Amino acid sequence: MRIAQISPLIESVPPRLYGGTERVVSYLTEELVALGHDVTLFASGDSMTNAKLVPCSSVALRLDTKAHDPIPHYMVMLDKVMRHASKFDILHFHIDHLQFPLVREGGARSVTTLHGRQDMPDSALFYSYFRHAPVVSISHAQRGPIQDANFVGTVHHGLPLVLHRASAHVDCGYLAFLGRISPEKDPVTAIRIARAAKMKLKIAAKVDVVDEAYFREQVYPLLDGADVEFIGELSEQNKGDFLRNASALLFPICWPEPFGLVMIEAMACGTPVIAFDHGSVREVIDDGVTGRVVTTFDEAVRELPHVMRLDRRQVRRRFETRFSARRMAMDYVKIYQTQMSRSLSERQRRPARGETARVNGDGLLADTGLHVD
Repeated sequence: MRIAQISPLIESVPPRLYGGTERVVSYLTEELVALGHDVTLFASGDSMTNAKLVPCSSVALRLDTKAHDPIPHYMVMLDKVMRHASKFDILHFHIDHLQFPLVREGGARSVTTLHGRQDMPDSALFYSYFRHAPVVSISHAQRGPIQDANFVGTVHHGLPLVLHRASAHVDCGYLAFLGRISPEKDPVTAIRIARAAKMKLKIAAKVDVVDEAYFREQVYPLLDGADVEFIGELSEQNKGDFLRNASALLFPICWPEPFGLVMIEAMACGTPVIAFDHGSVREVIDDGVTGRVVTTFDEAVRELPHVMRLDRRQVRRRFETRFSARRMAMDYVKIYQTQMSRSLSERQRRPARGETARVNGDGLLADTGLHVD
C-alpha cells in the first residue's frame, strides 16, 4: 500500500523533546514501513524516518526563530501533498483542519486523525459542514462533542514495545508528573497530592509561551521546598528512566483529554497511574490493574497507596496487550483498506463525462459536494 503520512510541522518527527502528535506519527510511520508498506512522510526537514521524507520546512517550526506564522509553511506542505496525491492509495492527515476543502473530491482516499480536543465552540459546526470527510478518533470519549463527524474508526495510540523497559520494583521512589505545564494538566493539584501523601514529586514538563504566566503565578511559587523538583523537558531516553523509577504517575487532568500518551508511556515502564476521570481516562486505564481512576483530590490521596502496590509486571503486560505500535498500525491498515474500497465504489458511481450530475436534497452535487446556486 502506498501511504502518505502528513505530520504537523511544529516539532520534528520524532520530536527531540515534547511533542505528542509528532511522536505518534513517528511510531505509526515506522511500523507501517516495518510491515512492508511504501510510506512517504511529509514533515519538517530535520525529521528522521525509514520512510521517504518530503521536507516541508527546514526545521521544526518551534525551533525556527524566523518562523512567526505557521500557515505559509502548511500551505507549502499541502501544495506538495496535493501535487503528488495521485501517487498514493491513502493520504493520512494529522494536521487538524486545513486540508478538508482540498480533499472533498476523492475524500475516501484520505483520513484525518483528530489529535486534539473537540469541545471547542466551532468544532461541531465544522464537522457538520464537512460531514463526508473521513475522520479517526483517538478515543471514543473524543467523539462526544462532534456527533455529526464522519467517524470511520477509533484507534488508540501505541508505542514500540522496545521503546521502554519496565522495572518490577522501585525502592524509595517518587511521584512523577510528565507532560506540559498548563491549567488543564493541573500540576498544582499534583503538588497538593504529593504533599498530602508526604512524598517527593518530580515534574518533567514543557512550558509553552501561552502558559508562562500560569507557570510563573500558579506553579513556581509552589516550588519552594525539597519535596518538589522541577526538571523541565526530557528526551525520550531520559523519559524512560524518569518514569521507570517513579512509584506512580500523577495525571490530575481537569479537561476532556483526547487520549493521554503519557499514561501508556508510564505503563510501558511498569509504572501505575492515578488519573482523574475526564475524557479518555477510563478507556486507557484498566482500573485496579494499571492504575486507579478517581474523581476528587481526597480520593486520589486515599487511593495512592493502593496504586503504588499494584503489580508492575502486570502493568507492563497489559500495556503490551493493548498499546503496542504494531497494534496501532494494524488498526490503521484496516481503516485504509476500508477507505480504498469506498473510494473505488465512489469512482464507479460517478456519472460518466457528459452526464448530468444528480443534485441531492441539500442542493449539493452528489458526486462533488459543490453547491448549486
